[in-house]
Amino acid sequence: MKQFMIIGCGRFGSSIATTLFKLGHEVMVIDMDEERIQDISEEVTYAVQADVSDENVLKELGISNFDVVVVSIGSNYQASIMATLLAKEA
Repeated sequence: MKQFMIIGCGRFGSSIATTLFKLGHEVMVIDMDEERIQDISEEVTYAVQADVSDENVLKELGISNFDVVVVSIGSNYQASIMATLLAKEA
């Protein structure tokens, strides 16, 4: 079983997250939108509301402990770039 971190819970991110969870993987989803987090919380292992543009948030959530990180942030390019850089460093 692999551990996946999905950053961004729009249509793409939530689809990936729920599919991976159904396949038996451990999945953490992170999004700033509380409603999205509530909607998906029953369909993944962990659902966290957080601002990933703060690099300390991803470190505190243990980004380096995940086998795969998927960045699916559509509109906040700064957060997307930061998350991608942190995932690459991890």
